[in-house]
Amino acid sequence: MKTISVVAAIIIRRVEDGTKQLFATQRGYGDWKGWWEFPGGKIEEGESPEDALKREIREELATEINVGDFIGTIEYDYPNFHLSMRCYECSVISGKLELLEHENASWLTKENLRTVQWLPADITILDEVEKLIS
Repeated sequence: MKTISVVAAIIIRRVEDGTKQLFATQRGYGDWKGWWEFPGGKIEEGESPEDALKREIREELATEINVGDFIGTIEYDYPNFHLSMRCYECSVISGKLELLEHENASWLTKENLRTVQWLPADITILDEVEKLIS
């Protein structure tokens, strides 16, 4: 089975009341159109995961991010490929998270984190993500 190596940004912000929110995007294309995911994408040859993540967020969301702590790697078997996704805690440096490829996006809280239809692989790291926004 083919392995696809990708990176994902767990973009977190603190709002005025001190709570934290997570940025999630809804796919606008492909077999999983309409499902929610952490933004990111494929690592190109010769790129570090961190550089790939910065590039992908710049391309998809016209935003510059700071790539922070490594959260973990998701290993997940989809029907046609194996996904290896490295997840990093990130923050916005500049930009407005403009949707260039996604159908929709939302800032989620701990309370509504599980109310969207997450991609199967992304679901597997929600417990860790929930700790980051608690």
